[in-house]
Amino acid sequence: MEKKKKLRCPLGVPGGIFAALIGLTGIIINIVNFDTFNLLISAALLLLAMPFVRVTMMVHGANDRLDELEEKIK
Repeated sequence: MEKKKKLRCPLGVPGGIFAALIGLTGIIINIVNFDTFNLLISAALLLLAMPFVRVTMMVHGANDRLDELEEKIK
C-alpha cells in the first residue's frame, strides 16, 4: 500500500503572485498618469512580491525534505 504524501498548501505563492500583479498593474497605471510617488510604491511592491514567492517555495521544499528524513529515521 502506498503512503499518501502530505499536501502542503503554499499560501505564500498565490499571495505573492497577486501582489506582483497588483504592483505591475500599478506601475502601468502610474506611468500613464505620470504619478511618480505611487509609481515608486508599485515598483517596491513588485520587487517585494517576487522574492516572497521564492522564499515560500524554498520553505515548503525544505519541509518536504525534512519529512523524508524523518521517515528514513523511523
